[in-house]
Amino acid sequence: MRADRLLSILLLLQSQRQLTAKDLAEKLEVSKRTIYRDMEALSGIGIPVFSERGQNGGWSLVDGFQTSLTGMTETELRTLLVSPSVQLLDDLGLTRSSEEARQKLLASLPSANREKAKDVWNRIHIDTSGWRQRKEKVTAFDVLKEAIWSDYKLNIIYEQADGKTAERVVSPLGLVAKGERWYLIAQKDNGAIRNYRASRIHSAALANESCKRPENFDLANYWKASTAAFLATLPTYEVTVEVTAAIWPRLRYSGRFVRVVELGTEREQDWIPVKLSFDTKEEARGYILGFADQIKVIEPKELICDILQQAEAAVAFYKQL
Repeated sequence: MRADRLLSILLLLQSQRQLTAKDLAEKLEVSKRTIYRDMEALSGIGIPVFSERGQNGGWSLVDGFQTSLTGMTETELRTLLVSPSVQLLDDLGLTRSSEEARQKLLASLPSANREKAKDVWNRIHIDTSGWRQRKEKVTAFDVLKEAIWSDYKLNIIYEQADGKTAERVVSPLGLVAKGERWYLIAQKDNGAIRNYRASRIHSAALANESCKRPENFDLANYWKASTAAFLATLPTYEVTVEVTAAIWPRLRYSGRFVRVVELGTEREQDWIPVKLSFDTKEEARGYILGFADQIKVIEPKELICDILQQAEAAVAFYKQL
């Protein structure tokens, strides 16, 4: 266990150049005290690790040191060879390069591992496309990719949530794929980092000015924090209902519109108490109306009145046709 962790520390320092004890502890899921002991152990067996103090400090390897360790466990081999999303690689123009890289990796493996590697491709395939959802068209995607790799600022025309467009100059930091949807992560001149839905970028052009990435910026960690912050601000509207056993299976697969918060035990006449969560009251009203007499609202009472008014309006409308 410890030997695996020491090897992981060595490979992390070799690839990342410098990491703090906190960074290493989080990546390896141990305490900082354990990391300090591991560093002493690495130093004791002749690995040239050293620590720098200060705000930009951390653990590093002496310049020029390179481990020649090449052995991979079967699990590590699977991790490297699991098929990536073909759809996202196509967007990035990396499909062919990915296939060639996998073939080179395969050729470099010992013969004992080669057949296992081939088997991975036949057992795991990742498809991120939706069943019927249309793929968003990103007209400026080639320019966005060029800006990401070249570290040049971007002039973009961006469509805001209200439909209005605005011209902005941003410093690109990365691209993130959420499902099939791409987002440009970029920094404004005031230092604020924002997410821009790529399909809303009507046009983009490289500016004649390079940009400098913020020190210690980590795209994956930023996106995780940004997603959590976004979810925390989403509105919620909880509804207590009773549903018939006949529609319960359908209810479980309606995650896009409704979330099942709590499920009770079946009562008389096959009614099952359920607590549902929606983003808004309007969503709740429309969704529940779609099930007619198969869902009975218990709370809140205001929703019962809204559903009744909506149903009466629908009946009146169709009677006059």
